[in-house]
Amino acid sequence: QVTLVESGGGLVRPGGSLRLSCAASGSIFSINTMGWYRQAPGKQRELVAAVTPGGYPNYADSLKGRFTMSRDNAKNTVYLQMNSLKPEDTAVYYCNARLNSWDYWGRGTQVTVSS
Repeated sequence: QVTLVESGGGLVRPGGSLRLSCAASGSIFSINTMGWYRQAPGKQRELVAAVTPGGYPNYADSLKGRFTMSRDNAKNTVYLQMNSLKPEDTAVYYCNARLNSWDYWGRGTQVTVSS
């Protein structure tokens, strides 16, 4: 069992920045990958970024380098730095952990980009 808690969402103007956090607890020793996903109203959930142990994060091509995923192993926390935000980035952002083909999800945090 893995528990994930996201934080850091909010309202931001176009061109602004936000940093999301995801704290993991439970059977974290068995996590194979971690990632960030997002879901906008009326759309399916899509991958934002993901990282494997010992590797570098991979990003969705549509983000064009605006997002950066990082981790703090001591705090069992991963982050998503979002820069140059656009209205189309508005969505609920979810943290994901894959544990031997089992997927665990946080409750999500709302990101709204609007003037």
